[in-house]
Amino acid sequence: MDFVKQYIIQCISAAANNLRLSTEKIEVVALLREAIANSANIGRDIIQMKKITVLSTFAIRLNEIYNYLTTNQLDIARLSDKFKEHSQYLIKDLSSMLDMLNPQTFQATLERISESKTTVLKSHGGFSEDISKEKLTSKTFEITSVKAEKSETEIEKEKIIFEEDKEEEDSFFQNYESEILKPIKPIDNLLKMLSTGEQASPDDLNKFALQMKNNGEFSAKVGFDIIANMHQVLAKSLLLIKVRELMPGHDVIEAMRACLIVIVAVVRGKELDITNYLNRAEAFGREIQSLKIKGVD
Repeated sequence: MDFVKQYIIQCISAAANNLRLSTEKIEVVALLREAIANSANIGRDIIQMKKITVLSTFAIRLNEIYNYLTTNQLDIARLSDKFKEHSQYLIKDLSSMLDMLNPQTFQATLERISESKTTVLKSHGGFSEDISKEKLTSKTFEITSVKAEKSETEIEKEKIIFEEDKEEEDSFFQNYESEILKPIKPIDNLLKMLSTGEQASPDDLNKFALQMKNNGEFSAKVGFDIIANMHQVLAKSLLLIKVRELMPGHDVIEAMRACLIVIVAVVRGKELDITNYLNRAEAFGREIQSLKIKGVD
């Protein structure tokens, strides 16, 4: 096992040792450690985890640790202190994640991550449709060695296939990021205007609500749950403001801006702690869930 995996697994273990865990939670921690140990591409798997609401906050912490280990020149003399720091700030988010999961739901979540990668590979011709599900584990997605019996032609063919997959995937995410971020600044400006007491036109509120609805549905289809949820909250709140079922006071505006901040941070992969924004946005979403939009709900 490589150093990065070992470090992350030991951080998780150290954090878990600071919690009073039930048997079920201990099993979830064991499954998490096993998933990391078996991951063929830990960086990509952490990114996938960030897209799932129940894992997202914890995954953001893991991503900070991963980036520290892979993008910085390590100071060996301070490594022990950094390890203590990393394991300490995993405790709260690990505890919160474990409160929302049991072994069955966590296993189902891991399968969603695996299936999302499988979908990309199948759509690009990487694997045939008749591959059995049990073979599609995380180890499937990275070639670590080439068997001697493969011909030079086969090796070159596989190399070309995987290179093309990466280019197409990068292109997809660039287009996705551009489309998702396009309305963010105009909506932020609209919210700032509302915060001063100015009125927004119904047409503008309708237009932005529709954009949020469409982008949210698109995000849900490609498995970006946390981004989809933030869009849904924004779409509904804009329509509620339009029909005057929701007054755009300071708290409401800040909660809606929290949704925007989470979207931008997750899409751009910002290495910042957005826990407070995420909690505020999700709490706001629960608050407006029961409100009805006249003529729609």
